[in-house]
Amino acid sequence: MAIIYDAQLSPSKSELLEKWLPSQPWFRGEASTLVRLGAFRFDDPAGEVGIETHVLAVDGATYQVPLTYRGAPLEGAEDFLVTTIDHSVLGTRWVYDATADPVYLHELAAAIVLGKPQAPEQLVVGDSFEALPVTVSVSSVGTHDAALPELRFEAPRTAAGVTTIPAGSINFAVLRELDTSGARQSGPALTARWDGQDEPVVVAAAIIV
Repeated sequence: MAIIYDAQLSPSKSELLEKWLPSQPWFRGEASTLVRLGAFRFDDPAGEVGIETHVLAVDGATYQVPLTYRGAPLEGAEDFLVTTIDHSVLGTRWVYDATADPVYLHELAAAIVLGKPQAPEQLVVGDSFEALPVTVSVSSVGTHDAALPELRFEAPRTAAGVTTIPAGSINFAVLRELDTSGARQSGPALTARWDGQDEPVVVAAAIIV
């Protein structure tokens, strides 16, 4: 379960995306025109790292931006730091491009290979919890009967709008710009749907090597 606090963020998520996206080689368009179509979360079993993937529309293109939110810097990931934000409940949070964060990568692997579901989101309001609606629904053909091999994640590499993360016997591919035409993925993949997008869209895949 992902716990969401009713908090003030500075900068806001939209502001940090508008500032960071133009510096990415896979992004085109005017970030100031971005429309957030929705987001989905994975659950960190240790409860320490927030894992959120944003789905955005910008100038006719659709992008996904996976981010992680941490309470302290991630050692060795300085080149993948997006920004720091001031969270009115949790304090300073370090925001990273999630493709370099091992917590995100382990949860992505579990989602693709094992079919682990996305995290339901609960908003904390005072002393009560309120279930938040699903804005992006993800699924895979993975099964709980499968087993993850030992994963040794290496530094991500991005080319032609796809970020590839070698991990030993499996390479993971995270699509930056999404093909919303409904093209199929031949191997294990994670797909997403959101309001107005009825055909499943491939957002990430596992490639056996």
